[in-house]
Amino acid sequence: MRNIISAVAAATVMLSATAYASPERGLEIAKAAEATNIGWGDTESLARMVLRNKAGKESVRQMRIKSLEVQEDGDKGIVIFDEPKDIRGTALLTHSHKVGDDDQWLYLPAVKRVKRIASRNKSGPFMGSEFSYEDLSSQEIEKYTYNFVREDEMNGEKIYVLERFPVDKNSGYTRQVTYLDQAEYRIYKVEYYDRKKSHLKTLVMSDYKQYLDKYWRPHQLDMVNHQTGKSTTMSWEKIDFQTGAKDGDFTEAALRRMR
Repeated sequence: MRNIISAVAAATVMLSATAYASPERGLEIAKAAEATNIGWGDTESLARMVLRNKAGKESVRQMRIKSLEVQEDGDKGIVIFDEPKDIRGTALLTHSHKVGDDDQWLYLPAVKRVKRIASRNKSGPFMGSEFSYEDLSSQEIEKYTYNFVREDEMNGEKIYVLERFPVDKNSGYTRQVTYLDQAEYRIYKVEYYDRKKSHLKTLVMSDYKQYLDKYWRPHQLDMVNHQTGKSTTMSWEKIDFQTGAKDGDFTEAALRRMR
């Protein structure tokens, strides 16, 4: 991952002059990518999160993740921590929306209380990781405006490079640069720029596997914070599709019952 990130400075220079970019083509590609991920229904997965500080010291967390596809709106999801013991039972519920603020609630088992995450705090770190609450919402197409920047190559494949700009004034980002392959629209890399327009983080997505002969999912996400030197890796042990989850499994009341 760090070998890939060494090329970021050169890429940033190329992206600084984007007056020639095409918003129309950018949106067209974003819509084509979205069309490849419709109809999956719901998923349950087991994941591992490794947090590293600037010195490389690691802490490990085990999680269960449940997701539900919602027609005509953003998806719903729950992240439940099983390990380590001091955070066991902590759970995050997210209701993403195509338009307007997402709804997020955090259950804290130590005090048996559900805390609502304010939209103005969505850029804050999730459980000390380099992923923000905003990063954990579904990336609905309506949340951004787009620019097509160029075609390129990555991992031996032809890719599109797009810029996307959050429309939400509470977003922690001014711009994101996304690299996705032309054949399957799999996202390989995202560069995040903060409210000062400085390069904040880079996400590399890898180890893709296909499910139900249609849906591609990365089994490893590596997020590096360039300003702090910290990083977080999320890796999936398994993903099960169409497990029978229903809307009632993704409510605040259900969040309190999570174990």
